[in-house]
Amino acid sequence: MDGTRRIQVPRPAGDGHIARLVDLLNGVLAPPPGRERIALALGLGVITHLVFAAAVLAMIVAMGFGMSRSFGNVPGGWAWMANAGLVLQFPLVHSLLLTRRGGRVLARGAHGATLVTTSYALIASLQLLALFALWTPSGVIWWQAQGAVLWVVLTAYAACWLFLMKASFDAGAEVQSGALGWMSLMAKRKPRFPDMPQTGMFRVIRQPIYLAFALTTWAVPVWTPDQLVLALLLTAYCVIAPLLKERRFRARYGERFEAYAARVPYMVPRLARPTKKEAAQMGDLSPTGREERQRGR
Repeated sequence: MDGTRRIQVPRPAGDGHIARLVDLLNGVLAPPPGRERIALALGLGVITHLVFAAAVLAMIVAMGFGMSRSFGNVPGGWAWMANAGLVLQFPLVHSLLLTRRGGRVLARGAHGATLVTTSYALIASLQLLALFALWTPSGVIWWQAQGAVLWVVLTAYAACWLFLMKASFDAGAEVQSGALGWMSLMAKRKPRFPDMPQTGMFRVIRQPIYLAFALTTWAVPVWTPDQLVLALLLTAYCVIAPLLKERRFRARYGERFEAYAARVPYMVPRLARPTKKEAAQMGDLSPTGREERQRGR
């Protein structure tokens, strides 16, 4: 023992979101020796979260003005081509990196496999930052909320962003933010991914993150041709892209996902509450339920 007292955050009981985050935090507070590894992890962590924050801020501000204000300034008729490229690069690259081939590309290098989630979050954040910061506005404004209507729309806009934040947390904040990769590297451990999400917003619909992201494009106080094009294209992506994600989930979780998909709707919530049989099935197909069934309880 070196005689130093290491700071440790008390771990909550159970295996929920908070418990996983506390485990990661404790690994960061007391990392195994290795200056180069620690410097790499911290450097990537700082860069990723700064770019992530900048991308989110750019999205909130740009869509808050209906894409009528940005740093893009492509002249003449080339503007629509530049904007089309900015819109298309996000779903294309984003979806490509989620494939097996994309995963292999991200996993290259000495620590690539550990840093996959961090690399993915950094690339996605750079893509979104480019889309919303480099857009060339058309200069046409169709409608702008004012007075009491403005406050109503802004409240709805904020609610959509809070919805997105809650859904991201329910899916695993450490994965969505990219923290899992760099924090696991710093702690010198294999990344521990969360189980198939079924709690929080995922009890109501299977794809709350994509729904929330789509809603943010429509609950805006300023409407322009730019905003309409962006909302239509990104909404189409948010409806179609999760189908590929669910195909991966079917291959990975099998019977558990099939039962979950049969019980929980895709994006439109059901008004009726789950029956007792469905609730019992949920318990049987959870990790705890499977363990208890195997033990004969």
